[in-house]
Amino acid sequence: MRSGQSLPGIDGRSAWTRRCRDLIAAHIADLGGIDNVSTAERSIVRRAATLTVELERLEAKFAMAGESSPADLDLYQRTAGNLRRLLEAVGLERRARTIEPSLSDILNEEAAE
Repeated sequence: MRSGQSLPGIDGRSAWTRRCRDLIAAHIADLGGIDNVSTAERSIVRRAATLTVELERLEAKFAMAGESSPADLDLYQRTAGNLRRLLEAVGLERRARTIEPSLSDILNEEAAE
């Protein structure tokens, strides 16, 4: 799979694919960047992004109709619950990314000069 391509053979220019890709990038950044995320975490993030996009589509459908059907509302609730569990699996808090050199490294280096 090429870098930036979500699924082989799928045009990455659709609004759905762009939104999913943006969410994946945001979640990966929250987890400290691609170098700090395991393959399993990337897999969970991808599924979480997919569920988020679909929940957003349902929300738009509800807003346009001014209501939701019982079946759509049930689907929405189950999907939201599954999304929460996926996000809990990778951690809901933002992780700090290590930036080299640290402030203390810079200060120590200047003090040594």
